[in-house]
Amino acid sequence: MPTADSARETEADNARGASVEEIADRILTAIWEHRLPPGTKLVEEKLGGVFGVSRTKVRLAFGKLAHEGVLTVHPNRGTFVSSPSVAEARQVLHSRRLLEPALVRDLAGTVGAQGLKTLRATTRAEAQARESDDRRAIIRLSGEFHCRLAELTGNQYLGKYMRELCSLTCLIIALYDAPGVPSCPHHEHDDIVDALEAGDGDRAARLMAEHLDHVESTLRLELPAEEKVDLEAVFAAV
Repeated sequence: MPTADSARETEADNARGASVEEIADRILTAIWEHRLPPGTKLVEEKLGGVFGVSRTKVRLAFGKLAHEGVLTVHPNRGTFVSSPSVAEARQVLHSRRLLEPALVRDLAGTVGAQGLKTLRATTRAEAQARESDDRRAIIRLSGEFHCRLAELTGNQYLGKYMRELCSLTCLIIALYDAPGVPSCPHHEHDDIVDALEAGDGDRAARLMAEHLDHVESTLRLELPAEEKVDLEAVFAAV
């Protein structure tokens, strides 16, 4: 339970520096772009200095991301970027295979012109990232594409769950992706949007299932060597 001092400190933070949501989003973006690898230790005091806020506000952001499974808190050791095990990675991908084909099948009958425009903008940005070989942007935009599909259903619970699954998938890719192999071929997202635009839910579902199978096929089940990360450099680069 927050103390009176910590409550006053948090209230003072609200008038300056980044909000809890902004801190959480920036940490999440750094994870999606692979600037914060799995296993990285996050230090409240150091990030408080980076974001210009108190440790209390950073701790609240940590708690939000820990609830989503993106960060892991180890008592007496600290807070770390989660490192999904092989079994956990398979569970995440299995969950996506159960959820996303059904999601796009339903979406094919309800998505409107504005929704399709949003999806096309995301796939165009992803194509541009591929042309410039910006792997961090490719991974982030790929995750955003899948999250936007869920958001377009209008179901807030699907949107929240999909964002958590995409965040964990980014960690899984960071741990297990084979070097030099794109996890999402450039045409697969466009093909799914084409099926949605045509109102063909069955085709959209089939393409999504094939897409997720392809993502899993590019993974290797080996852990990389531990890597030290300079937290100031990670966030100063944004």
